[in-house]
Amino acid sequence: MTAVSELLGTVANQGRSAALIGYLPVGYPTVDESIEAMVALAKNGCDIVEVGMPYSDPGMDGPVIQHAAETALENGVRTDDLFRAVSAVAEAGALPVVMTYWNIVYQYGVEAFAKRLHESGGAGIITPDLIPDEAHDWIDAASRYDLGRIFLAAPSSTPERIATIVNSSSGFVYAASTMGVTGTRDSVDSHARDLVERLKSAGAQHVCVGLGVNNAQQVAELAEYADGVIVGSALVKALTSGGPEAVGELAASLHTGTLKEPTA
Repeated sequence: MTAVSELLGTVANQGRSAALIGYLPVGYPTVDESIEAMVALAKNGCDIVEVGMPYSDPGMDGPVIQHAAETALENGVRTDDLFRAVSAVAEAGALPVVMTYWNIVYQYGVEAFAKRLHESGGAGIITPDLIPDEAHDWIDAASRYDLGRIFLAAPSSTPERIATIVNSSSGFVYAASTMGVTGTRDSVDSHARDLVERLKSAGAQHVCVGLGVNNAQQVAELAEYADGVIVGSALVKALTSGGPEAVGELAASLHTGTLKEPTA
């Protein structure tokens, strides 16, 4: 069992409906500020922090995260900064998981990346553009270093694809609750519940939902059926407008959406 699976399995014992997972890209607006903001997530209710590695061609990211990634790249963010952020999150008490497009791992070296991530305190990688059929090297390396293999499923995924994703994932399956790119939305997409049910029916132990979560009410809605709720663009917006302090305040607010209603 990976550290991610273990954490998600203990949330219910803490009087909570789901884990809170916060995403921020390393290097935005600067490396130091991004790490400070990630530490703020860890200290204000985020169980898992997605440490994003900016990429020049982010097919899944919406305009908010794309802008942040472009700024980080212009400022010269490096892979070393990613591992530094991972270590800081782990030291702050949250579980760090890297969110990265696969070419970055491939260019670094799959074995070398997995080894260094493990040594830095990382718990796994979310790979939005890597399909299980092409992930044999990563699956092998992740197994050697006890890292979570987190693949994405979409509402359009076929039953066959769902089965492959579930069988290849460890930690959790990332359920993209809407079709398209990331970004905050006023309401949570109705496809999310159906996708989670399909993944669970196929044998997924843990399913976490992302793409579009904006506030504690939406967190609570998703926490009714998801094991974890992922928030990204809203946190990047908070970082842009108010710095790491605003990120911590939003995280604390979002955390309230994971709390179970007290029983009479």
